Amino acid sequence: MTDDPLRVGVDRRLCCGAGMCALLAPEVFDQCEEGFVVLLEPAPPAAAHAAVREATDQCPCSAITLHTTD
Repeated sequence: MTDDPLRVGVDRRLCCGAGMCALLAPEVFDQCEEGFVVLLEPAPPAAAHAAVREATDQCPCSAITLHTTD
């Protein structure tokens, strides 16, 4: 795991509403009433990076993107 700054992006057009992101990293992701992803924290703290990476890996629609900001 790296502590480099991390930026998170989501593409709601790709989201299928599976909810894995909100389950795995609730401090960073939520779901709207329709079930689609809502990004709460585009620059999560280092303590949340592992959960965000897991949520990204588990997203069945590849709606989450990660970018390091060194």
